[in-house]
Amino acid sequence: MVNSKIVSFGSTRRKEVIPKEDVSLLQLLDTKTETVVLFGKSWDLHVKDVLNTTLEENLNMIFDSIKYLREQGREVIFDAEHYFDGFKSDPDYSLGTLKSAERAGAYAIVLCDTNGGTLTHEVELITKKTVAKIDSKVGVHCHNDTGLAVANTLAAVKAGVTHIQGTVNGFGERCGNADLCQVIPSLKFKMGLEVLGTGKTAEENLKELTSLSRYVYELTNIPTKAHQPYVGSGAFSHKAGMHVNAILKHSGAYEHINPEVVGNKRNFLISELAGKSGIVRVASDLGFDIAERSDVVEKILEQVKKLESEGYHLENADATLSLIILKELGQNIEPFKIRRWKVSIIKEKTLKVNAEVTVEVNGKDYREFGVGIGPVHSLDIAIRKALIRRFSDLDKVRLINYKVTVVDSIGGTASPVRVFIEFREDCHKWATTSVSGNITEASKRALVEGYTYWLLLLSSHK
Repeated sequence: MVNSKIVSFGSTRRKEVIPKEDVSLLQLLDTKTETVVLFGKSWDLHVKDVLNTTLEENLNMIFDSIKYLREQGREVIFDAEHYFDGFKSDPDYSLGTLKSAERAGAYAIVLCDTNGGTLTHEVELITKKTVAKIDSKVGVHCHNDTGLAVANTLAAVKAGVTHIQGTVNGFGERCGNADLCQVIPSLKFKMGLEVLGTGKTAEENLKELTSLSRYVYELTNIPTKAHQPYVGSGAFSHKAGMHVNAILKHSGAYEHINPEVVGNKRNFLISELAGKSGIVRVASDLGFDIAERSDVVEKILEQVKKLESEGYHLENADATLSLIILKELGQNIEPFKIRRWKVSIIKEKTLKVNAEVTVEVNGKDYREFGVGIGPVHSLDIAIRKALIRRFSDLDKVRLINYKVTVVDSIGGTASPVRVFIEFREDCHKWATTSVSGNITEASKRALVEGYTYWLLLLSSHK
């Protein structure tokens, strides 16, 4: 079953031009889409000061354009630009633009908060008054300039609209549009409306919401937002000890819905706020059973608090945390040691960055060199070359993210920095973090932990 269709989008005819001679309308017809979304002015200010035409001519522009497209066999959705601002200025005229669209045969008439400045109570009131006057299907299109696009959309639905416009992840000009990843589950789980099908079909479709959100971020090369409602990686994350303890007893204690219904998952994060139950649960998620090891739990919690006080953030650094747990369990977490390392930067005709490392594995030293575009890059090359001489499979490990954050800027360029590195091998992904006043030292530690984690827990050499 096809659940979506491509539509063309354009404006009403130009003033004092008949539809069949209007270039914009002809181009819309050339797209061959079954449905056309046509926008027109519904605010008298725009009609007079932007279009520089009369109020009557604007009504004719709307009517003529829609009628012409309908005569050519197209279904038409009319977007009434600036409708809410127009209604507050002159409600009779704004309603008149909708009536013109309706008489011309518009399938749906959409009330647009184009400037995104209308408050939620205004949207609900104006929409309710409008729906009572219009026989056609009524829709809503909200921008997010006051941070209310989602709230305004839901208020409009409450007031009677049945057609909703928005974008995945809220992408759009300025502050964006209503985020469908928030609107859709709110309609379903908060307002009890059927969306994306009915029954089992709707349930299965909604489980794809989080993956859809992340897929669109990837397509657009825009970083995901951890705190995005419903679909963000942090939307169902818990780290305060009291919260974690309550969640483990009853998920509804600190979650408004089950994350699985939108394809997301619950995360327990480690920080200085974590309690013992939080440490036990996170360790379990990482594959360690320490529920009966209260002494180990205490030591891990103490170490976490110490590191956080130094500027560490362990919330997403699963590999660094795993190594802390292994150490407190008494296991050897040094399959290799960096005995010596040096980085030199030489600027002659070109910039040349050299690194030299000596890595010890089982009592044997491996000395290697690396040439890169920067100190961290060259150091990583040298470390990898040395380790691959002993662990050839490490060549499959890829560094996929490297991020540096200033922990405390008081010291200026001498301020401590926090390095966060993500690694991947096939379907496995892990991350490490380290803090130091020296960015290269912090990077070296995070690199070493990343390769250590792989050797201890993922590679065939473990």
